Amino acid sequence: MRAPMGRRPSSSRSPAAAYTSIPDRPTGRSTLPGRGSPFDAFPWAVYLPAGTPATVVGRPDGSGRDGRAVVAIAEAPGSGFHRVADAPFVIEPGDVEVELRGAGNATRQINKIVGPASPADRLEVVEVLTPSGNWSSWPPHKHDRDDMPNEAVLEEIYYYRFRRPRAWGLQRIYRAERSRDCLLEVHDGDCVLVTDGYHPFVAAHGDDAYYLNALAGDRRTMACSFDPDLDWVRATWPQMAPDPRVPLVSR
Repeated sequence: MRAPMGRRPSSSRSPAAAYTSIPDRPTGRSTLPGRGSPFDAFPWAVYLPAGTPATVVGRPDGSGRDGRAVVAIAEAPGSGFHRVADAPFVIEPGDVEVELRGAGNATRQINKIVGPASPADRLEVVEVLTPSGNWSSWPPHKHDRDDMPNEAVLEEIYYYRFRRPRAWGLQRIYRAERSRDCLLEVHDGDCVLVTDGYHPFVAAHGDDAYYLNALAGDRRTMACSFDPDLDWVRATWPQMAPDPRVPLVSR
């Protein structure tokens, strides 16, 4: 899976619109109005089937500091799956399913852009908004073993934005036996590839965080397993209040 995100943005508040031109289609063009930042509104997206030629053109509205549009592109090889869309389709903000997950300082907002029920071949796409000081992808989970229905093999990319452009957060990636154990300081515009292992994230105190997750695998599912040393925490959530700051973005 590859997700070319372009240059690192110098501002997390660059309003943008984009259109996608698709040759030999009756409609010809899909316009995505965009948003000022991931903290301002819900996303727009367009799915293009494998092999579809297209041109993406950014149209900044002129109010951003750097005058650029930021367009995230995630792609994966075609699978040959049945019931895969054979024509492009647009995902509007009203199509995005919202989940408020966790409790206490593990409360976060999940915006499901391309879920398992979508006919989007291998791709699944969500975005996560994590309030200042909170944990997400918690308890730590992984999806690197084919053990359905408990877990599937899914490669994943994290693309980070922050409400304050100079902010940062911490991303850990580790295997159970610690043959890999990385702690990464991630900044606005950074991108991290998660091939395997557990991968929790925490937002630094004072700064709200966002990341776009693009996943791809051989199954249309988000089945995962949790770190058995920390999975007990989920049983405490029904007795805990959710963080009142969530959702960070409302309709």
